[in-house]
Amino acid sequence: MRLGLNLRYLGNLGAGADPTTSARYVQEAERLDYAVAWTAEAFSSDAVSLLGYLAAQTSRIELGTAAMQIPARSPAMTAMTATTLDILSEGRFRLGLGVSGPQVAEGWHGARFDRPLARTREYLDIVRMALRREDVVYDGAHYRLPLPDGPGKPLRLGTRPRRKDVPIYLAAVGPRNVELAGEIADGWLSVFFQPETVAEHLPLLRAGRARTGRDLTGFDVVSSMPAVVGDDVADCADRVRMYTAHYLGGMGSRKENFYNRLAARMGYPDAAQRVQELYLDGRPREAAAAIPQQFLERTCLLGPVERIADTLREHAGAGVTTLSAMIFPVDAEDGLRTLRALADALKKAGVG
Repeated sequence: MRLGLNLRYLGNLGAGADPTTSARYVQEAERLDYAVAWTAEAFSSDAVSLLGYLAAQTSRIELGTAAMQIPARSPAMTAMTATTLDILSEGRFRLGLGVSGPQVAEGWHGARFDRPLARTREYLDIVRMALRREDVVYDGAHYRLPLPDGPGKPLRLGTRPRRKDVPIYLAAVGPRNVELAGEIADGWLSVFFQPETVAEHLPLLRAGRARTGRDLTGFDVVSSMPAVVGDDVADCADRVRMYTAHYLGGMGSRKENFYNRLAARMGYPDAAQRVQELYLDGRPREAAAAIPQQFLERTCLLGPVERIADTLREHAGAGVTTLSAMIFPVDAEDGLRTLRALADALKKAGVG
């Protein structure tokens, strides 16, 4: 198992929310032999721009999006962006994609969210076709290229990626989407992964892989986990409560929140409902306080190095191949110390 680093959105409150500090973190992660640094996007900073900056600041660590929003870009634009970032990084780019949610897709991007799995399948078909530098001709239910009865003609990507195959990841939460990731992607970007749920997730990935005659060999199972290192586990957990409450309570509506549903499937239905109610009623601090301590301890890297090493060992045993940490430092130096402590924990775990 390798370590990864998930960066925060630029401009958000907290250490590491500026490009200079983000670069310091990624440079330190590279020195410590982390495998990859990921950027994300919702409706603040985008996932792409920072990676171009980081490509010029690093030389070995891979750089990925976790994840670029499918509703935000046409498949052709995504292929162009992936090609450009693969060139800028000299072959270190990983293309992570996700459907986002209906609130962002329809409220921010003006794109319908219906049939997200079918849209995702067609989207990746076109992205891969473009990256292979084929003439893009596609007749799907959601995408038609060129548009019929118009002046468009089949086009081919005019620039070659640095590599023949840019690895593609899917951010997936629901069971059908996880299975789709196994079928059509090279890796799965998971969230709130806990080893106890491996019996649910890995069979889905295997089923997806089996559809194309493959197994999980070489498939990257990525677990994204908030990380706070310290002597007091409860104090460490408090640093990530608001982040977790935002996902369980605010990333969606009362009727549609994938992360809330996931927490319910993981064995916390009553707590997930309570957190959502409080958050959407404008009481985020109470929502954060209502998150069970056990949920945080099972889905985050919290506490002393020795305890984190035990958690890393569990995740490796459950099939995780890349564990990507999102750090919550009080300042930049604390962030650098956290990265070093996580690298020490991986060594102690003996799974690197």
